Amino acid sequence: MHRTTITTVASAVALTLTGLSMAHANTLRWASAGDSLTLDPHAQNEGPTHTLAHQMYEPLLQRDMAGDIIPALATSWAVTDDPNVWRFTLREGVKFHDGAEFNADDVVFSINRTRTPTSAMKELLTSVVDVQKVDDFTVDLITDGPNPLLPVNLTNLFMMDEGWATANAVEVPQDFDNGGDNYAVRNVNGTGAYKLSSRVIDEKTILVANTEYWGKDEFPNEITEIVYTPIQSAGTRVAALLSGEVDFIQDVPVQDLARVDGTDSLRVNSAPQNRTIFFGLNVGDDDLVNDDVEGKNPFGDVRVRQAMNMAINRAAIKRVVMRDQSQPTGIIMPPFVTGWTEALDALPEGDIDAAKALMADAGYADGFTVTLNCPNDRYVNDEAICQAAVGMFAQIGININLDAKPKAQHFPLIANKETDFYMLGWGVPTFDSEYIFNFLVHTTTDTRGSWNGTRFSNAEVDEMIVSLGSEVDLEKRANTVASIWDVIQSEVIYLPIHHQVLNWGLAENLEFPVQPEDQPHFKFLTYAK
Repeated sequence: MHRTTITTVASAVALTLTGLSMAHANTLRWASAGDSLTLDPHAQNEGPTHTLAHQMYEPLLQRDMAGDIIPALATSWAVTDDPNVWRFTLREGVKFHDGAEFNADDVVFSINRTRTPTSAMKELLTSVVDVQKVDDFTVDLITDGPNPLLPVNLTNLFMMDEGWATANAVEVPQDFDNGGDNYAVRNVNGTGAYKLSSRVIDEKTILVANTEYWGKDEFPNEITEIVYTPIQSAGTRVAALLSGEVDFIQDVPVQDLARVDGTDSLRVNSAPQNRTIFFGLNVGDDDLVNDDVEGKNPFGDVRVRQAMNMAINRAAIKRVVMRDQSQPTGIIMPPFVTGWTEALDALPEGDIDAAKALMADAGYADGFTVTLNCPNDRYVNDEAICQAAVGMFAQIGININLDAKPKAQHFPLIANKETDFYMLGWGVPTFDSEYIFNFLVHTTTDTRGSWNGTRFSNAEVDEMIVSLGSEVDLEKRANTVASIWDVIQSEVIYLPIHHQVLNWGLAENLEFPVQPEDQPHFKFLTYAK
């Protein structure tokens, strides 16, 4: 039996109340590089934030550890006789952590909350024009035209208790990017397998098993307590795993893979991730704020962007920085996604002389200086990738001032368009190109383009993106997707680097396959028999 070495008064009390003795408690000690940004379930569309939320909140549908969609708070879903209406049958007998009953009113509230301006998830519901309660356990989502892919947009849209939200004045999501705050940022009342016991931001979060969980007989649910500790330092994180202080880390540094996998009590589970890492460029503004070129925008010239794309030595980044733990690419779309092709994935030609010639043709033979904003606690070797790119861009005369900071400070720069050149990684939970287009390509509006830090705007492309939400002719839809990618690739508004590879490090007695979205749903975890 796996025993904990970390105990708290709160968790001990919780276990006593559930009738469990510590001798029968299974505590999982989990660590990763960065903490959840917020506990408000609709305030941030960010992987680690969703990861923690998934333990406590639940969507109508979710993806399992293989990445397949399974029922969660909805037991069935289908288009009605009206092709613009999706009907969801809700699971009965579900209770929130405070004992309140889950029903259709909570779904209507949660969907509407997700559609509000401060929500980071609103792009997922751009086709939804209304949500209606049919009865206590039936809800209709009405779309602006048929949307055959609506269900895949719901796997990270968490359901809240309307009564709890109203009582605590959290009817609208936290305005994260502008420093907003609310009760839901630090408190949780979900329906999930685990309850929040205690939390100190960036230090430790403790969850305890929800003994009233509706799925206690449908999932293994072998973990009774989760102690989550964000550890930014790669060396410290690995040392904690090697010493047995933690049982599971999501992000084994590539330089330590052999060391961890070679330790008798540990192993590494690896798999490709549904995520691509890339640089974004401000191509839309007339002048950049963070460069030394006065009165114009060097990124506004496609020849400069083409030169930069050619200057990135992706093979060297894979070999030296990533220790072969990456898949170099020429597109910001992971291979999991509908629309991906080998031709689109092909790497740009690496030719420094040709890149210099393009720079000269654009009027920048002597180069220029610009700031590159980079996170240092979000992606695998994120800052190291940026450091490597600094030298590569210098070969064509672009001098980089590297500004690396934690993701909590980095992401608002993109959302508020305060950066001209930045690193971003993008996963695609819908496994469809429309998700990328809605967030990263569409002109920024109240409902789309919230992560389009490039300022790229093309009315024809916008129209094509919107059409995808209601196109039922799959061949026509595929052609539209291909046309949009043609524009993105020819305009070079993003500089792709690689598809990320996941390496989970865990105690050998844990049975836990890598999930392609890097979402460890701990209710699925089992102990080796």
